[in-house]
Formats: sequence, structure tokens, C-alpha cells
Amino acid sequence: MSNIYKVRNTGDYSRYLGQTDRHPLVSVIDYTEVSPIRHSLNNYSVYGMFMHEHLPVELTYGCGKYDYTSGTLICVAPGQIGGKEDNGERIDLDGWALLFHPDLLRGTPIEKTIKECTFFDYRINEAIHMTDEERDIFVSLMRQIKRELTNSRDDFQDRIIVEYIGLLLNYCMRFYNRQFITRKLENSDILMKFNSLLHDYFRDKKQLTMGLPTIQYCADKLCMSSNYFGDLVKKATGDSAGTHIRQYVIQQAKNELATGATIAQVAYTLGFEYPEHLSRMFKKQTGMTPSEYCTQVFNRKSGK
Repeated sequence: MSNIYKVRNTGDYSRYLGQTDRHPLVSVIDYTEVSPIRHSLNNYSVYGMFMHEHLPVELTYGCGKYDYTSGTLICVAPGQIGGKEDNGERIDLDGWALLFHPDLLRGTPIEKTIKECTFFDYRINEAIHMTDEERDIFVSLMRQIKRELTNSRDDFQDRIIVEYIGLLLNYCMRFYNRQFITRKLENSDILMKFNSLLHDYFRDKKQLTMGLPTIQYCADKLCMSSNYFGDLVKKATGDSAGTHIRQYVIQQAKNELATGATIAQVAYTLGFEYPEHLSRMFKKQTGMTPSEYCTQVFNRKSGK
């Protein structure tokens, strides 16, 4: 069984690295000050943002290798597990880490907006890849927060730190959006695999036993978290992954209806539990019922 280190608060991780914190809910770590360190596989009860300049070890996660380049940012949320199990080895790291407890955000606008930062729910091989300029911004904010933490605590400190974290998250959202633009070729390849996956799903008649394909099924097959997969499809196509799946299904329904198959036959062939479910989706996607579509096809074929 894996030896998992429980990071219940920010101080747990700091103490593991030999650092003493001055704030109970926030920790900023400059890895050059605490290296060399041992590996640790951590179960987090806090938010964490980790940026390493160079990572001297190769990590794996799920079906793939950790997609790492210099300046990559890994984000974790409470309830997630990440890292590498301690094997006694000590490694030199450079870079920064910010850990903050959810209690720090209670009653602040960030408590709600942080849910929009879906990169906290990504797998470890789906990190944010920062440019040199973006990395400089991130490091600058780490130093600002670290400097604030050295000040004596007063009525303004938590407010200032939360504002810094909010600014950092906004920048990370910008980095994240830029990443999907600059990785268009990679994203295009994923979309082709997505379509091939849907084609194979119906070709192999998996819908007869598993029902309609789900976002989670597709994401798992493509070795992604559902959040990252959904964001990638949205950025690349303008539509959600769910909409893309529904559009594919409706196109298959149109193909079947055009052959003269009944609505009930098409519904069961495509994995719908009831014909009414197909009719409802068809109407929502096309603006017409399957019957109206069949009439349109018939009129077109007969020249009316």
C-alpha cells in the first residue's frame, strides 16, 4: 500500500520540507531554500500551486507521462492526491509553491470564483505551461506574497494576501486560455481522436449495452480528466464536449432516418432508452422533430 502523506493544512507540507510558517492558512515555499528534499505522495486538504524550473525525475500518471517542460504549473485542490512516493532519494528542486487553506477564502469573492479555475481539477499530466514572461509574473507574485507573510500580522494582512491570490488566479486563467491557442495542433489531433472514438463506439455497438457515450467515457479513453477534456473541446470548437457528442448522435440519427427506419428503430439502435428521448434531443438540436425531418427528406427526394 502506498505511503501517502496527509497535508491537512499548509504547515504540514512546510514542516515536511523543514520550513516554519508564520501564517496558519498560507505557505509560500522557495524550493531553493529547502532543497534537497525527499519525494512525497500527498493527500491534500488545501489548495496547492507548484512551479518547478527543472524537474530531475520523470513522473507518470494514469495512461500517460507527465507533460512537463520548464515553467510548468501544477495545481491541486482539496481531496486530490499528487506527487511521488518517498523512496528515500533526495532531489534538488528550484521553483516555487503556494499552498492556501480553503478557510482563508471564506466569505470572499474568490471562494466562488475559484470554482471557475478548472485547472485545479486536472490530472498531473495536464498542467499549465507558462512562457518565460508568464513565469516571471508568477515568480514575482510568489515573492510579493512571501514578503507580505514576513510582516507582522494585522487586520489587513489576510485581505492583502487574498487579493494577491485572486490576482494570481486571474493571471493563471489568462495563461491557461493562451495555452489552448498556442497548442492548436495538439488540440486538433485530440479532436480527430474524439471523433474516431465516437465512430468506433457506435461501430462496435457499445451503445446497446452502455447507452449513449458520455464525456467521462471519452475523457478516460483519451487519458484526460473530464474537466481538461471539456475545456479543450470548448476552446477548439466553441461548443461543449456534451454538445459535440449530441451533434454526432443526431447526425447518426439523420443518417438512419433517411434510410426509412422508424423513429423507434433509430432510437433503440443509437442507445436511447425510449424514442421520446431521441425526439427531445433531436428537436433541441435541429429545431424540428424527427417526423418533420423525415417529411423534409421525403419531399426533397420527390422534388416537392
